[in-house]
Amino acid sequence: MKLQVGRNELLSALSAVIGVVERRQTLPVLSNFLLELKDDELIVTGTDLEIELEARARVQNLAPGRATIPARKLFDICRGLPEGAEISLELGAEKAQLKSGRSRYSLACLRAEEFPAMGRVAEGVSLTLQQGQLKRLIEKTQFAMAQQDVRYYLNGMLLEVNSQRVRSVATDGHRLALSEVAIATGFSEVSQVIVPRKAVLELQRLLDATEESVTVKIGAGQIEVDLDVVRMTSKLIDGRFPDYERVVPDSGDKQVNADREMVKRALARTAILSNEKFRGVRLSLDGDKLSLQTHNPEHEEAEEDLEVSYDGTPMEIGFNVNYLLDALSALDGERFVMLLKNSDSSGLIHGADDDSSKYVVMPMRL
Repeated sequence: MKLQVGRNELLSALSAVIGVVERRQTLPVLSNFLLELKDDELIVTGTDLEIELEARARVQNLAPGRATIPARKLFDICRGLPEGAEISLELGAEKAQLKSGRSRYSLACLRAEEFPAMGRVAEGVSLTLQQGQLKRLIEKTQFAMAQQDVRYYLNGMLLEVNSQRVRSVATDGHRLALSEVAIATGFSEVSQVIVPRKAVLELQRLLDATEESVTVKIGAGQIEVDLDVVRMTSKLIDGRFPDYERVVPDSGDKQVNADREMVKRALARTAILSNEKFRGVRLSLDGDKLSLQTHNPEHEEAEEDLEVSYDGTPMEIGFNVNYLLDALSALDGERFVMLLKNSDSSGLIHGADDDSSKYVVMPMRL
């Protein structure tokens, strides 16, 4: 196969796919891109056997065909070429020749027949929404996903769709993040799938905060997300996600209403002297005063007094300061609300004027 293409056009496609290509692979061919040239379009595919990314680029087709090429090397070469450079690429069964201006590169190839294909989602249900909506659902919840937890179903994000909304939920067992967008989906029944952590983070990287449409198709054990010039196919986590609605407090007789940035900055300051292992912060509420207190094994202490609006009896409760910071950072708006019951019950955080995103944080003993 042989083609000519602009450096920027090719680099855009390679950048979309390179994230799924691991540096260390069990199969040598997995460190390669599969390139397929059809008509005036080059299809670039990368996979790690769990996720497959496919991007398309407009090119000048001089000889169609299929071949593989070392992914990281091709990406680094293209990235290093001058802006606006023209690239000539010729690929055979064992070698690829890349030319651009006075630059010449020869790369070793593997047979295209060795490249594994995940296959498309043939049957299933699909919905269409704005890229910005899906990106928001991911950004508001992804930080609460577990990492390498033995409860494998927590190492991902729950995507739940019913007739009126799409909801994302993530939890690591100590905190929970939930976000939803109201949209007529056409689904007659509730559908739940668990998208793996790596696929969630790749989607977050690929999506733009625009009104451009994105199609999500859910089939047997797979999810396919089509962003026009980029398509991602991923295996789903086969497991039962916890009944998260039981975890979200339905009420709290103690309510804090406060300036989000003010509390966030105060938490960041007091976190400096918190225990590096447990990261605990004590919240003391009395009247319209919130006191934040931290200490560490070196007998260092931090205390901040803040003015808030508090509706409830005096109380003290401990939280992981990082979990509070993550929740406040994910919220929009100037003010937030925290609902509390007692020092042994989880706290519920959401925006003062928008509860489409909610965050549950379990208390900790200090």
